[in-house]
Amino acid sequence: MPTVALLAAGDLLHFELGVAYEIFGNPPREATEGWYDVQLCGPRPVRVGPFKVEPEHGLDRVAAADTVIVPACVDIDVPPPAELVEAVRAAHEAGARVASLCTGAFVLGAAGLLDGRRATTHWAHAAELSARHPLAEVDPDVLYTDNGSVLTSAGKAAAVDLCLHLIHLDHGASVANSVARRLVMQPHRPGGQAQFVSTPVQASGDHALAQLLAWVQERLDQPLSVTDMARKANTSPRHLGRQFRSVIGQTPIQWLLIQRVRRAQELLEATDENIEAVAVATGMGTATTLRRQFKKIVGVPPDSYRRAFRSTRPA
Repeated sequence: MPTVALLAAGDLLHFELGVAYEIFGNPPREATEGWYDVQLCGPRPVRVGPFKVEPEHGLDRVAAADTVIVPACVDIDVPPPAELVEAVRAAHEAGARVASLCTGAFVLGAAGLLDGRRATTHWAHAAELSARHPLAEVDPDVLYTDNGSVLTSAGKAAAVDLCLHLIHLDHGASVANSVARRLVMQPHRPGGQAQFVSTPVQASGDHALAQLLAWVQERLDQPLSVTDMARKANTSPRHLGRQFRSVIGQTPIQWLLIQRVRRAQELLEATDENIEAVAVATGMGTATTLRRQFKKIVGVPPDSYRRAFRSTRPA
């Protein structure tokens, strides 16, 4: 019976730990043999969200595990416990498959397991992961990465996707789909699929572009250009470009395109409008342009996105 060690050290997010325990700890009827022996391992009681959890085993059991799951940590600014990092490194050296969920990737990075490998984490922390571990190839736009013995996932739902992916590898699609049905999840989302988020605009309204951004977002159905935006801001297109790169980190056109795609996502989820109508409503002009830009930014075609995220009732 393969062993799955769930690591419990430091302050953890309860969702990722709980979902890993639910997925690996409850065999579906289709899994007739060889399901997992799940062991919660840690050096001492830990805080998991609002709860205190007592690990069943010490970290010494981790090195003998077949698969090691590193859940998300609460605060990435707090270095992971050295004993946890060493346990992860030792398990990998002993041949274990090591997978991180969300910000658990920072533990793998501290153990040196991300160097020279593709990795991901929650999009909000991807830049920091890359800065701390420059030898890693951090991709903020995917659900999970699989390097064979080292796997990483983005946040929340993507952690479920990675766990289902591991079951698919070990037990096949039928068993993985059965687990997904129990969780009321889609059977399978490829790891290369986008996280369905765009680079966020600064939320505060006290920066130089605040009024312009609000003005543009009210006119996404119109064929706006950088010149139009610069005229509204009473500045030159060149200076506007410098402001955008300073405040947002993107060019005006990049930002505008992402806002159009985000609006398209909203319409695809909440309305019955066809793709042509969504293209017009978001200033894309044609369905062909919408499909091309949507797939480039989101990672899947708009039709697939609608099937996955369509609300049960139209707005």
